[in-house]
Amino acid sequence: MITAADSARVPAVTVSVDAEAVMVSAARRVCDLLTEAVVARGVASLVLAGGRTPRGLYELLSASPDDWPLRWDRVQLFMGDERWVPADHGDSNQRMVRESLLADLPGDPVFHPMPTDGASPAEDAARYRDCLAREVPEARGGMPRFDLILLGMGDDGHTASLFPDTPAIDATEPVAEVHVPKFDSWRLTLTPPALNAARHVLFLVTGADKAPVLARVLGDGPRRELPASLVNPAEGEIEWQVDRQAAALLGGLVREPGS
Repeated sequence: MITAADSARVPAVTVSVDAEAVMVSAARRVCDLLTEAVVARGVASLVLAGGRTPRGLYELLSASPDDWPLRWDRVQLFMGDERWVPADHGDSNQRMVRESLLADLPGDPVFHPMPTDGASPAEDAARYRDCLAREVPEARGGMPRFDLILLGMGDDGHTASLFPDTPAIDATEPVAEVHVPKFDSWRLTLTPPALNAARHVLFLVTGADKAPVLARVLGDGPRRELPASLVNPAEGEIEWQVDRQAAALLGGLVREPGS
């Protein structure tokens, strides 16, 4: 495993041998960061990523709870994005979280899924904004201040449901509805201001198909066509947990410890 942090160019990057090792490393970080939050504030807030990549992390946390000690009854769970489909739909991130993380988890974290049963995506986005206003303390600027946000990244540079050149990138509210032309579907998503108000952001990126875009996101600076590059908490920390395949093109952006 290689751990690097070049503060002048990129955030902290941890490169593990393969996707399974990434999930082990990420599980350790999730438990450490949430435990710190519980000790400091009595409760911790965790935003969960959707999609395929984080499922392995959730299954690991759920299947081996003794290996990852955490007061789950002191944790509140939220979603970073959601497809606007029924909660029992095969594409639902809420369903994936319930099946992979919550089914066997010790303790009972409070789960606040994004609603998808309203009359429109706009209505459900407003309902989730109201939920965050009730449940999560605000940072400066009126954004919810989550303790930890988990994010993935697509091979097009999208994160959460912030896709290249979609209106949600410019949203000023913490939650927005967005139509994704690529899939001709509606989604709900946290917006850049909400992501950038977090105390800690942790990206999970695996696979050779992510290598070109990861190198651009970490090396080229903020770009609208690479929404993941817009995530950079001004008063928080950001780190990347990646496997060797995804890190193949990082070159000098990743340094051996002590180099």
